[in-house]
Amino acid sequence: MKLVIASDHAAFEAKEALVAYLKAKGIDVQDIGTHSLESTHYPEWAKKLVHEVLDQKVQGILLCGSGIGVSITANRFKGIRAALCHDEDDAKMSRLHNDANVLCLAGRKTPIEQLKRMVDVFTTTEFEGGRHQTRIDQFNNLGE
Repeated sequence: MKLVIASDHAAFEAKEALVAYLKAKGIDVQDIGTHSLESTHYPEWAKKLVHEVLDQKVQGILLCGSGIGVSITANRFKGIRAALCHDEDDAKMSRLHNDANVLCLAGRKTPIEQLKRMVDVFTTTEFEGGRHQTRIDQFNNLGE
């Protein structure tokens, strides 16, 4: 499994902890930034991650302080289904019913152990398909 991960400065420490956790589990993690606590703008990291997810056809994890900004930004891109998750059930349902390909997390508001659990659930839950694919097909081309 390969994952791409990115954050702004507000979630830098949470991202670093997740990168270490995932690598310790043997997961190939591409950390595209940010790489310090220096102030940055979350849209630039969301955009970079989205392009990697689409180009490589892998899942991504985006973090900012609240998770809201990165989820709004990522969902502007065709082919991205970014889900802001607050607990393991959100992470499970985002994959099971919505085939989310980007997990968005609140780095400042969520304890690291909970972030790890959500990542574990997100990366191990398969899309259920069926009626859920019909729904995804309905919203995939909205706004065009």
